[in-house]
Amino acid sequence: MDEKLRHALGSAARAARLRLGLTQAEVARKVRLKSGVYGRVERGAMVPSVPTLRRICETLGISSDALLSLGAQAHETTAPAPPPAAGEHPELSRIIHILHGWPPERLALLRKLLETADSQLSDVS
Repeated sequence: MDEKLRHALGSAARAARLRLGLTQAEVARKVRLKSGVYGRVERGAMVPSVPTLRRICETLGISSDALLSLGAQAHETTAPAPPPAAGEHPELSRIIHILHGWPPERLALLRKLLETADSQLSDVS
């Protein structure tokens, strides 16, 4: 892959990540890469494998065409993150984004954990 395309891929990935309010480390963890390796992708220093490219697209909610600067879809995203609601904490938006891909049984377990933690923290207050 030529240098111009590597840099375009990295810039598109960075823009999509920032739109979602995610850190490089958060994306790297979801994509199953070391943070430094993902950083190299964003800087245009390396090209991810096809399976990794797919995971990046899924994580960032961007089409492969947009990530690879192909065609009319080059500047579209497939799932932009909505801005936080008025008064909503940015951390809540990040948590919601992380949970979008979770299966229902995992969400139910998390809800139970949060309810238990909330009741324990309420007792301490």
